[in-house]
Amino acid sequence: MDLTIAALLTQDGITNGAIYALLALALVLVFAVTRVVWVPSGEFVAWGTLTLAGLQLGKAPGIVGLLVGMAVVAAAMETWQALRAGEARRLPSRLALWCGAPLGVAALLWWLAPMLLPLPVQVLLTLAAVTALGPLLYRVAYQPLAEASVLVLLIVSVALHFAMVGFGLWFFGAEGSRTPAFSSASFTVAGINVSVQSLLVVGTSVALIGALALFFGRTLYGKALRATAVNRAGARLCGISPSFAGALTFALGALLCAFCGVLIGPITTVYYDSGFLISLKGFVGAIIGGLSSYPIAAAGALLVGLIESFSSFWASAFKEVIVFTLIIPVLLWRSLTTHHHEEEE
Repeated sequence: MDLTIAALLTQDGITNGAIYALLALALVLVFAVTRVVWVPSGEFVAWGTLTLAGLQLGKAPGIVGLLVGMAVVAAAMETWQALRAGEARRLPSRLALWCGAPLGVAALLWWLAPMLLPLPVQVLLTLAAVTALGPLLYRVAYQPLAEASVLVLLIVSVALHFAMVGFGLWFFGAEGSRTPAFSSASFTVAGINVSVQSLLVVGTSVALIGALALFFGRTLYGKALRATAVNRAGARLCGISPSFAGALTFALGALLCAFCGVLIGPITTVYYDSGFLISLKGFVGAIIGGLSSYPIAAAGALLVGLIESFSSFWASAFKEVIVFTLIIPVLLWRSLTTHHHEEEE
C-alpha cells in the first residue's frame, strides 16, 4: 500500500467515521437520559435518506401517513391522561404540541413535495419530518414504560425496530436510493485528491457536535437534560419533567439520525433495511464510550470508520466482521473494570 492509497482510505474512513460519530452521540444521549437502548435509530437514518430521495423525485414520502397516525394516537393518549388527572385546561396546549405540530409538518411535506424545490429546502423538509417522528415515538411507545427496567425497554426497542423495518418496506419499497452529492468538486493537496463532499460531511458533523456542546453547556434545556442523565430522581425533585426530557432527547436524537441519513445518502445506496447495519457501527462507537462519554463515543466511532475503510482494502469480504469484532474486547474490558451496582431510582 503506497501513501496515496493510504491517504484516500483515511479520507474515506474519516468521512464515514464522522457520520457514525453523530449516530453514536444520538445513542449515548438517548440512553443517558431515558435508559433506552435505541435500536430503531438506524431506521431514522435510512428514512432520512429515502425521504430526501423521494422529495427529489417529487413524491410525498410515506412517513407523512405515519406522522398523521402517530399524532392522532399521541393526542388521544394526552387527552385521556389530562382528563383522568383533572387537567382539562392544559389540554389545548398539549394537543397543539403533540398533534398540531406533527400535522403541520405532514401537511407542509405533502404540499411542497411535488414542487421539486431546491436541495437545501428538501433537506430542511426531510430533517423536519424525521425529527418530528422522534418525540412521537417516545410519547406513544416509551413514555408509558418510563419506569420499566432497561431490559423491558430493550425488548420494546427491538419490537419497534422490526415494526419500523416493515413500515419502511411499505413506505419506500424494496429498491434502494442514493441521493446526489452536495458537491462534485475536488482539489489536490500534496498530490492527494480531496473531495469537497467529504469536507462538507466532516464539517457538518463537527459543527453539529459543537452545537450540541454549546446546547448542553450554555442553555437551560441542555442543562436540564444533563441533570436528568446524572440523576433522574434528583432532576424530578428539582422540577424537571421526565416526560419533557424524554421527548426533547428523542427529538435531538432523531435530528442527529436525520442528518446522518442526509449525509450518508450520497456515499452509499440505502435500502429500507440498511439502517440496522449502519446503527450497529454507531453502537460500537457508543459502547467504546461506555454509553456515557460523548467524546470517547465520537472518537470510537471515528476509529470504526477508519477500521472499516482499511478493512475494505485488505479484506473486503470480512470488513463487517472485523468492525463488529472490535466490540468484543471493549465489552470484556468494561466488564472487568466496571463496578456493578443497583440502578438508582
